[in-house]
Amino acid sequence: MDNQTRTEIEAAVLRRLLAHLDARKDVQNIDLMNLAGFCRNCLSKWYSAEAAERGESVDYEQAREIVYGEPYAQWKEKYQREASADQLAAFEQNQPKE
Repeated sequence: MDNQTRTEIEAAVLRRLLAHLDARKDVQNIDLMNLAGFCRNCLSKWYSAEAAERGESVDYEQAREIVYGEPYAQWKEKYQREASADQLAAFEQNQPKE
C-alpha cells in the first residue's frame, strides 16, 4: 500500500470514529477514559498537537469543535452528565500511579 492510500484510509477511519462518537453522545468521556484510556478531549489534544507538528495552527478549542461537531460548551450543556461516584472511583483507580 502506498503512503497516499494509507493516509486516505487513516483519514477515513478518523472521520468514521468521529461520526461514531457523535452518534453515541450517551457515552460520556469518563466512560471512554475508564474503558479505553482516552476520550473526546484526548482526541482534541492529539488533533491540535498533530496540526502544530505540521506547522498549522489549530488550538485546543478549535480541535474540540472539530471532534465534538459543535463548540464544546454547547455539547457539554446538552449532553454531559454529572459523573457518578462509581465512575469517579474507576477513573481514580485507572490513573497512573506516580
